[in-house]
Amino acid sequence: MMKGPGLFSDIGKKSKDLLTKDYSYDQKLTISTFSASGVGLTSAALKKGGLYSLDVGSQYKYKNTLIDIKVDTNSNISTTLTISDVLPSTKTIASCKLPDYNSGKLEVQYFHDHASFVTAVGLKSSPVVDLSGTLGAHGIVFGAEAGFDTAAGTFTKYSAGIGLSKPEYNASFILGDKGDSLKASYVYHFDEKQKTSVVAEITRRFSTNENTVTVGSLYAVDPQTTLKAKLNNSGKLGALLQHEVKPKSFLTVSGEFDTKALDKSPKFGLALALKP
Repeated sequence: MMKGPGLFSDIGKKSKDLLTKDYSYDQKLTISTFSASGVGLTSAALKKGGLYSLDVGSQYKYKNTLIDIKVDTNSNISTTLTISDVLPSTKTIASCKLPDYNSGKLEVQYFHDHASFVTAVGLKSSPVVDLSGTLGAHGIVFGAEAGFDTAAGTFTKYSAGIGLSKPEYNASFILGDKGDSLKASYVYHFDEKQKTSVVAEITRRFSTNENTVTVGSLYAVDPQTTLKAKLNNSGKLGALLQHEVKPKSFLTVSGEFDTKALDKSPKFGLALALKP
């Protein structure tokens, strides 16, 4: 189980999930089954525009080992092997996507009570090396990440961030895109169970002097039904309704409307995830 301040990618995750998670403007059906022996099977059919795609995934879990294999209609095979606690407080993840033999990657995560470190290396002769780490305690987290292309001898990315977390709110500040953008976000929860929340996110891109402001909200109508909405300064208004039709099975309806272009047709999405 992960402990400590979490990963660098967890900084700002609360606001990102509230503004983006489960929003989709396609049609998708997902069916998942799991057995007591640790074997899982997932099938997903997606209609995007006028195109259909299908992927099938299988998962096997035994003790501290998890094997995940997915095959899609484009004949891509994605394989992920995750092993926890090879060394104390570590997680090792090996992944590969065929037929792209250069897509292989090995990632090692280390978790401490007050720090976490992640190293990811591409499995090829001149790989890209990604490093990230966090330090924190008592709801305050400092983190940084960097990526280095050993073939070109250049940095592919570098970012730094600060996260503040309390039971009633989460705030974050992330300097990303090699210093070209600054993102600030704030989530406030009106109750302990986080059934009603509001979020605001501001992104400043220095190279273009552009600001993007997005506000959103979440409201749990009842234990099975959740409403979400968001609006940005470009006039894009999004809304989502998610209902748990049976335990762990969800029906999600989402839409987006451009308030500054009334002649454009709104976007709608429908997703049904079933776990018999």
